[in-house]
Amino acid sequence: MLPCLNKKLFGFECFGCGLQRSVVLIFRGEFVEAFHMYPAIYTLIILFILIGINFFKLYKISTKLITAIALLNAVIIICSFIVKNFYN
Repeated sequence: MLPCLNKKLFGFECFGCGLQRSVVLIFRGEFVEAFHMYPAIYTLIILFILIGINFFKLYKISTKLITAIALLNAVIIICSFIVKNFYN
């Protein structure tokens, strides 16, 4: 695993801390642990699937859906960052 440079230099986790380990946990079949490691993992997977589908076939609603899921991801990532750094 790549170490978090932000955590080494500044002493607190960045917005992406846990993403690598979460992907590894998904490949191992440990889905609940992956969510606990990085709560936005499943919405990120859905977002990338939708972007891939949109790349090959443009749907009318896809832009709004991708925007909504991207905003949801941002909220989840920011909330988990706050919880990890200030309430643990």
